[in-house]
Amino acid sequence: MRIRLADRADLTGILDISNWAALNTPANFAIEPESLVSWTQAFDQTHRMFPWLVAELGTEILGFAKAGPHRGRCAYAWTAEVSVYVHSDHHGKGIGTHLYQRLIPMLKSQGYVTLLAGITTPNAASVRLHESFGFRKVGDFERVGWKFNRWHTVGYWEAILSPDQRPPGPIQAVDSAAAAMLPLSG
Repeated sequence: MRIRLADRADLTGILDISNWAALNTPANFAIEPESLVSWTQAFDQTHRMFPWLVAELGTEILGFAKAGPHRGRCAYAWTAEVSVYVHSDHHGKGIGTHLYQRLIPMLKSQGYVTLLAGITTPNAASVRLHESFGFRKVGDFERVGWKFNRWHTVGYWEAILSPDQRPPGPIQAVDSAAAAMLPLSG
């Protein structure tokens, strides 16, 4: 298995994984398949400053992890939201761990200070994964998603990458952080 930066050609495989989760689990709040056009737009808008990674074996995408902006206002610039999804045939094989082993250090080297992850609860596997990387639960948003004929609660986990209280520096582009870290085999 190899972990590398995603490119536009990977978006079909990434979208297949995300759409499967949308149709079969409450972990993804989409309620119908999303379009390749919308994911391409999101990729094009974010991938220069927020990493998108894929785990692949040969030509098969086993999973992906990505970061994105938390909010649009400037004071949030040092905070990123992270997510990881693994192909349903490959759950429980450590792929999410391998992806976060690359994504989180990359975000730290770019200058991000705080990472956030929303997890539809209950989801013991996702909670374990995030907590194994130093995330701690900071709260719940109750009844925020209606899916599969019931309300779902989303818990939020936070990881502080730099506890330093000094003013942060500028966020570095993905390519500068990736050069030293990718590709890596897992």
